[in-house]
Amino acid sequence: MRKDYLAFFVSLFLSRLADQILLFIVPLMVFQTTGSVSWAGLAFFVESLPRYLAFPVCGALCDKYSPLRILHISQVYRAMACVAAVALHGVFDGIYWLVLLSALCGVLTTQGIMAREVVMPHIFKHYTYAKTLSYSQIADQSGLVLGPLAAALMLEVWAWQWVVLGVGGFFVLADVAMRVWQRNTTVRLETHAQHRDIWLQPLRIAFGHIRSLAALRRVITLAIGVNLLIGVTLATSAAMITGQYAAGKDAYALLQAAGAGVTIVILFYLARSSLPLKVMGGVSYSMIAAGALIMAISPSAGAYALGFLLVTGFDKMFNVYLRSTRQQVIPVEDFGKTVGVITLLNNLPQPLAGLTVAVLAAPLGTQTVILLLTGIAAVIGVAVASGWHATVKAELDVG
Repeated sequence: MRKDYLAFFVSLFLSRLADQILLFIVPLMVFQTTGSVSWAGLAFFVESLPRYLAFPVCGALCDKYSPLRILHISQVYRAMACVAAVALHGVFDGIYWLVLLSALCGVLTTQGIMAREVVMPHIFKHYTYAKTLSYSQIADQSGLVLGPLAAALMLEVWAWQWVVLGVGGFFVLADVAMRVWQRNTTVRLETHAQHRDIWLQPLRIAFGHIRSLAALRRVITLAIGVNLLIGVTLATSAAMITGQYAAGKDAYALLQAAGAGVTIVILFYLARSSLPLKVMGGVSYSMIAAGALIMAISPSAGAYALGFLLVTGFDKMFNVYLRSTRQQVIPVEDFGKTVGVITLLNNLPQPLAGLTVAVLAAPLGTQTVILLLTGIAAVIGVAVASGWHATVKAELDVG
């Protein structure tokens, strides 16, 4: 891999690593300080909600201003916020500074994610976009997996304030890697005239593209099905492994690590293959639905683990399919604002799945809830596939 490409992916890895460390330590430190699961849950809500709600605005900003400048701002300001939070804690005390830091960094992380999303289609001319996405997801997934582990190790040695300063250092290193990439690349991004409004007008444009582009509607609908299954898996996997199957926390940790390993193997395969997008979408959606079905009917921890690995592993393949498809059909001048809205829409089914578990798991049973959502996802998949075939047939008849 070329040095400039490697620097770009190193920056992505370091940024994701730092972000995951913060996501890990905030609920943990709030719980250890207050002794309340409710306060820890509230802290997670406060730190996670802003990052989802910020996607449309951050996408519009990336269309209006240089995404590279926005990416630098994201990383530098997150490093400064880490230092400021520790300083404010030292002066005024209180764990809420850590929660506010994570909420602010969540918005800045969304800004960075959207900036990279806008940049990537234009900077890796030697690779297909699917291969670029595969490499970026490997870097992202590595940071996702290693973040909690690094946080746990750092908390064994340092107080949380020093861990936060270490996180700030990771953000600085991420920005340094980005600057190394910029010095070694000849890529120059085009700018496009934009409306002054970054609130309502970008939303109108984004929803206009969603209404007019059938391919976008298809992938958004499929993403709803996938994220219902991802959401129910995230909401129930710990309870299923440690509760229903009584396998213990170590088994759950091993399952999480195995899921990450399977994901990386699949991404390396995608990086080296030329799988057609239609095949990629069909295979990934089918495997995720099959995995959820196995989890819903599994009589043992081993069978459940197989289903879990299918869901978590093929989720990233579906993600490559989703992002490749929307990159092909969204006009470049509206890419950021449209992807921002789509990302927000795609993430909404996950908390909805968690709410479904909260309401129905007690009266129906956890596996019944998984089966119910699997049925909904299957109906969605069949409906989209039927609509796609009908569209193709109509086009052939016209031709």
